[in-house]
Amino acid sequence: MSERKINIIGAGLAGLSAAIHLAKQGYACRLISLQPSERAQSVMAEGGINAALNTMGENDEPLNHYNDTIRGGVNLADENAVWNLTSNAPKMVEWLCSLGVPFNMNGQSLVLRNFGGQKKKRTAYSKSSTGKILMSSLIDEARKYEKQGLIKRYPHHRFSSLMIENSTCKGVNIVDLYTGNAGTLYGAVILCSGGMNSLFPEMTTGTAVNTGDVTATVFFQGVALANLEFIQYHPTTAAIPGKRCLVTEAARGEGGRLFVFRNGEPWYFMEEKYPELKNLMPRDVVSREIVIAVNTESCSKQCYLDMTHIEEDTWKNKLSDLREECIRLLATDPKTQYLEISPGIHYFMGGIYVDEKHQTSLNGLFAAGECACQYHGANRLGGNSMLGAIFGGSVAAVSAAAFADTIECIPSKWNENNRSALLYDYAVTHEVADILKASLGIFRNEAELAKALEALNVLDSSNYSDNDKKRLLLAKAIVISALNRKESRGAHTRLDYPERDDEHFRKTTVVKYDGNDITLSMRDIAKRRELQ
Repeated sequence: MSERKINIIGAGLAGLSAAIHLAKQGYACRLISLQPSERAQSVMAEGGINAALNTMGENDEPLNHYNDTIRGGVNLADENAVWNLTSNAPKMVEWLCSLGVPFNMNGQSLVLRNFGGQKKKRTAYSKSSTGKILMSSLIDEARKYEKQGLIKRYPHHRFSSLMIENSTCKGVNIVDLYTGNAGTLYGAVILCSGGMNSLFPEMTTGTAVNTGDVTATVFFQGVALANLEFIQYHPTTAAIPGKRCLVTEAARGEGGRLFVFRNGEPWYFMEEKYPELKNLMPRDVVSREIVIAVNTESCSKQCYLDMTHIEEDTWKNKLSDLREECIRLLATDPKTQYLEISPGIHYFMGGIYVDEKHQTSLNGLFAAGECACQYHGANRLGGNSMLGAIFGGSVAAVSAAAFADTIECIPSKWNENNRSALLYDYAVTHEVADILKASLGIFRNEAELAKALEALNVLDSSNYSDNDKKRLLLAKAIVISALNRKESRGAHTRLDYPERDDEHFRKTTVVKYDGNDITLSMRDIAKRRELQ
């Protein structure tokens, strides 16, 4: 057994996958998280995981999955990374099956459902609680390696900062939230810390525990971020106290229909405008169309999801947990009543800039899952997030192991009873949240973005906590990225630049902080190597 010298921040799907794949190689690691895995954001994922398994007789193959992913991301994703993802997807789902994941089955074959932006049925699922089911299986698998000492858990521990020496990540600083003890853990670091929900309070479907503070901190320390302007609004969410309730895309995959009332009659606008994929167009398209529909003259200001025609067998075997959730949280039975829905922030395509091996701009630092900018380009297809997290974690594990073999293993250091380390503010700066909410909606324009950047620049941050200062820096980077992209692509729609501009903007937006200023550059997208 190797000594512990690989640190993983985050214990959701990406973190667990990285830990398990490291342990399978014989590398020991630390799994560090604010919450235990059972309460990670990944538990909330619902619809399914994509893989071209071709169990539905539709002649599907990984190349189809690749093409749909590239097209769904509006040609902005790293082509080699996407091919790695889609060509390995069947193996990843087969591995999950070997762990005992109870996917919906028809005899010995997986049942696959339709999901947005894809012409083939390729989304494996377990009713509409796939994330919870996958997490349960990976938690059980991780426990086997915990027993062997290859995975050591550090729950209720907060990431403080990277330990950087000579332009190399040498470890991570963390704080035990129960005792206040602060520690420096040496070795390679894999960040699997999720999205940036705290910048958009009450607007996201994700947990507020995914603050984005890890991303903000490493950005402050000089790590490059990418494509921050691409924020996915899921078309079907509903307001509940403190956040948005996700109505899974599985609802539309099983026949749910979007409509508004036009002159008093239901108008199924997606079916009229997009006769091929109808309600299962990519999420950026559906969200824009909902906003357009409710602002159309003679139309209702409320959009609805109609599931009342769905057959009893589908409710029982595929959507029973969704129905229970709607009744419990929304006081609406979707089997007999229309759901009132509107778009809400659901996923951050941008994040920490990584290459196809999940190496960041800092030597010795790797990232996977939603905190990393990989696979999704300008818009994520439903069913690719869980796949990207699990596969990305496995790739980051291989890369981190290779780096760990090159460095000296230094024992960790702890400072006991550091009570001041517990004085930590999780509350987002409200001024920042209001500015972002006003400028980073589904439709954007130069005037609002410029006004937002000016407002962020003049904020008096003298009374902010260190964490809020870093969030402010991250917020500026998002607005700067959105201002710079003078085109409409995927989840970034500029009313003043409504067309796509491949000549100038089929590139990755990269931002970096040098200790004084945020710098922005546009990087060429890696072209696909010849497929093997």
